[in-house]
Amino acid sequence: MNFLYFILIGALAGWAAGKLTKGESFGLLGNIIVGIVGGVLGGWIFNQLGIMKENLFYSLAAAVVGSVVFLLVIGLFRRK
Repeated sequence: MNFLYFILIGALAGWAAGKLTKGESFGLLGNIIVGIVGGVLGGWIFNQLGIMKENLFYSLAAAVVGSVVFLLVIGLFRRK
């Protein structure tokens, strides 16, 4: 069941990050990939800031923040 939550949070975070950064999503698989990478990055960022807690809201927030950061960094490299 944890794997299902992991995929669901990844899909939601990827979708939200896509909407926030470029105004559209990346499709289901793209959202999941962006969300999972963002979840790892966001978890690290939240942990460094000392605000990570073990619940669904913080996991989703960390994944969205990490996904947005990930997409912004990718955007910096794509523009060159």
